[in-house]
Amino acid sequence: MKGLLLLSGGFDSVVAGFLMKEKMPLVAIHFSHQPFTDEKAERKAAALGKMLGVEKFLIAGAGNAFSELAKNCNQKLYFVLSKRMMYRVAEKIAKKEGCDVLITGENLGQVSSQVLDNLKNLDNAIKMQVLRPLACYDKTEIINLARKFGTYETSCGPEVCDILGPKHPATTSEITRIKEQEEKVNIDQLMDEMVNSITSEIEEGESKLQAC
Repeated sequence: MKGLLLLSGGFDSVVAGFLMKEKMPLVAIHFSHQPFTDEKAERKAAALGKMLGVEKFLIAGAGNAFSELAKNCNQKLYFVLSKRMMYRVAEKIAKKEGCDVLITGENLGQVSSQVLDNLKNLDNAIKMQVLRPLACYDKTEIINLARKFGTYETSCGPEVCDILGPKHPATTSEITRIKEQEEKVNIDQLMDEMVNSITSEIEEGESKLQAC
């Protein structure tokens, strides 16, 4: 069995990766918010992937797709909508890479998109099983594990995953409403753009990512 880890560059996802790495080999995918951010998030995630010893580190260009969601859909549902899109793309890449499950750093109740209703609606977007090894951990426990695994210093710094999101996101969601919002954009086209953007390396000193 092999897992595809959704690696953000923050504390949670890399800790989830360390908890799972003894169980199965890992491939990691990072969703880039460029051009709304610089390359720092990608470089941080790549460094964490190296610490984890992942078989492969992939980057998906998600900036345009997430921007379309932010512009055309209900802002309060942005985080659920963007994560559903990430899940769909990750599922496609997982199948290509021979992965059997997705792995995330989500846990119950930590932030708006991680309440039970929203997690259920994330799972609804795909058929592949999602493993959440941090589901019942609190933030203090996660930080302590980050220190134990040696990833704390690398993970420190501002997060960029909320750069296009609302200040007050929805803390619950209904699947019918989510699907109505998804009809406001061309989900398939945006997913295809992300899949076609997949890259595997960050070139030193350059702003472009090297295609795999």
